[in-house]
Amino acid sequence: MLAIVAPGQGAQTPGFLKPWIAEPTFSERLDWLSAVSGLDLAHYGTEADAETIRDTAIAQPLLVAAGLLAALELFPHPTDAFAHIGVAAGHSVGEITAAAGVGVLTAEQAMVLVRERGRAMAEASAATPTSMTAVIGGNPDEVLAKIDEHGLTAANNNGRGQVVAAGTVDQLRALAGDPPARARLIELSVAGAFHTVHMAPAVQHLSDLARAVSTHDPRTRLLSNADGQVVHDGAEVLQRIVRQVSSPVRWDLCMTTMADLGVTGLLEMPPAGTLTGIAKRNLKGVEVFAMNTPDQLGDAADFVRQHADAGAAGPINGNPTWRLIVSPGKGQFIRTDDLEIGTVLPRMSTVGAVKNLRDEIPVSAPHGGIVVEWLAEDGDPVSPGQPLLRLHPVVETADATEVSR
Repeated sequence: MLAIVAPGQGAQTPGFLKPWIAEPTFSERLDWLSAVSGLDLAHYGTEADAETIRDTAIAQPLLVAAGLLAALELFPHPTDAFAHIGVAAGHSVGEITAAAGVGVLTAEQAMVLVRERGRAMAEASAATPTSMTAVIGGNPDEVLAKIDEHGLTAANNNGRGQVVAAGTVDQLRALAGDPPARARLIELSVAGAFHTVHMAPAVQHLSDLARAVSTHDPRTRLLSNADGQVVHDGAEVLQRIVRQVSSPVRWDLCMTTMADLGVTGLLEMPPAGTLTGIAKRNLKGVEVFAMNTPDQLGDAADFVRQHADAGAAGPINGNPTWRLIVSPGKGQFIRTDDLEIGTVLPRMSTVGAVKNLRDEIPVSAPHGGIVVEWLAEDGDPVSPGQPLLRLHPVVETADATEVSR
């Protein structure tokens, strides 16, 4: 099974787009996304120095544009790609790249959203001197306890041996003077304490904007940074992207879901290297491919063919996905009683839960509908993104609920 992933802020390096600009289709599309975002992305991706592209308001749109356009070079006909991609995910702002890549947002919507996200986060960062520090090694429980002791947030949990602490500069200075045992601290070159309460003003701004954004359901499995769950409702994906700005990134749980799914190959969009490096430490036996230049496209296409599973996304891609309820994670499906064929479900009805050793995840029908076919029975073991229930859509009218035609 193939996983496609997109990196987050900090992955950018000066000139990383230079090789791509030579590709006419990439260059033309980059000009368009520059017009949409109001930024000269070609300049920032080829000529600007490290300090310039460290600016959150520049880095985030640059990363999303790079990932989306490189994906189009690899998959010129995106619809054909969905049958080959088993799962998609993005780290932090890369979640916007992934969401647009699987059809939740258009490229234009993604660029406007990330432009506003970057600006709002930059403004929030300017209010108080904050930053982030990577904590490498140490006992995981002791590391988290020490971070909490100093009033910091574990803003990124990237799996074995890597947690990122975030908070005020003074709090991070105190942590540096009192580090966890057997741990190494690395100050990160970021402009603020992302994924913490310090970003609350940015969440409010994005929440206001998101009310006017239309979405579609993902065309293949899409993982959420919040908990590693498969999210199959486009509106919920957008809500999670907004909340993510001030919430920790649980990339460790995303990798757990990839392992549950049986991912065999992970391909990272440019600027690649961060997530493939993490995968090497945490996803043993999974092959990785860091795509950074267009001369790698042929090898990347071979990698896709090698790991693609035509059946992996088939149940989602081949059905009316906006009325297909899927499992958010791995576990045992516990079905809600009395939901027989023909039952009309109101919006947000609970249809069951997926129970595993970690937790019990409720499964709901965001849009409601008529129960047409159960695709999993009570007590069945299920995997992330596995279809559970097929619903026939209904339309809410002023007088009554009617079956859509």
